[in-house]
Parts: sequence; C-alpha cells; structure tokens
Amino acid sequence: MTSDLDAVLDAVGPRLRALRGQRNLTLGDVSAASGISVSTLSRLESGQRRPNLEILLPIAQVYGVPLDDLVGAPPTGDPRIHLRPIKHHGKTAIPLTRRPGGVQAFKMVLEGTARRTEPDLQVHEGYEWLYILNGSLRLVLGDKDFVLGPGEAAEFDTHTPHWFASANGRSVEFISLFGQQGERMHVRARPKTS
Repeated sequence: MTSDLDAVLDAVGPRLRALRGQRNLTLGDVSAASGISVSTLSRLESGQRRPNLEILLPIAQVYGVPLDDLVGAPPTGDPRIHLRPIKHHGKTAIPLTRRPGGVQAFKMVLEGTARRTEPDLQVHEGYEWLYILNGSLRLVLGDKDFVLGPGEAAEFDTHTPHWFASANGRSVEFISLFGQQGERMHVRARPKTS
C-alpha cells in the first residue's frame, strides 16, 4: 500500500508541470493566482516537496480541474457519476460540469403545474443556451413569448428580462448552458447538399 501511495504522490509533480505548460503559465502566474510561493511550486513540480491537501486545493482551483486529476486518482471501477440535484420551487437542476468558472452545464427538470404561472422576468450577468429534451417550455424574453418543444434550442443574453416555465402544465426537461457575459454557445447547421 505504501509503495502505491508513494507512486501516486511522485506523479503529482510532473502532472503539475504538464498542466502549467499546457496553459502557458509561469510559476509566477500560478503563485499569484494561488497564493503559494514560487519556491514551493517549484519544489512540488520537481518532486522535492510532498503535496498535501492545503497546497493542492488552491492549485486545482487555479487550473480549473478536480483534485482527482491532480493526483491521478485511480479509477474506482464504478463508472457511475454521482450527481447532486439542487431542488427549489418545483425546479430541479442537475449540474453536469465539475470545474469552477467557464461555461456551466445543467440538466433542468421543471415540474408541471395545474395553474397558469404569471411570468416574473429576471435579469442578471451572463449568457444562456437552452436545448429542450422533453415537454414544452414557455420562454418569455422581454416582450416576446415563445413555446419551445423537443429538439429546439434558444440562446439569449441574460441582461434581457427573461422567465421560463412549463408551457402546458406538464413537466419539461432541458439542458441549460450558462456562461459569463460574452461566452456564447454556437450551434452550427450542416450545409445542404444538392
């Protein structure tokens, strides 16, 4: 067991150096973003210092990767992904992305409701893209009102007053991609063949 642990810990340094190289960052860049000294980072990468959680957690945040990726955690043999749904007022959001920052992906399930819900338009920073899997989604954007069905997609700047709910009182499932302002999704259609 000790030799397995030693092998895992010995591989952290080269993995950190490779991640930094892939992102074209200097030790100074990583130090400034993580709060860890250049000297400590250099010793980690060269294998002269053993990694610990206190050091690896901020580094994982800087690189935007799960801690498992830094240490090269061996596969558990269980291929299941254990998603943690977030439920709030008849809406269930299942996060599909694990890294902080950048575009975030969610599977959304909105419960149906027997009564008609009046739109409560909201605005916030960001850009959103929706793809309907099942059911019908009512999407209100400013003064426009849309109903989207399976296979349809919409994208919009979230500075536009917006609101969505089930269009027909039955549940609706869709994928939502949300990014900070300026991070737009692009769906490309294949050109028609003659």
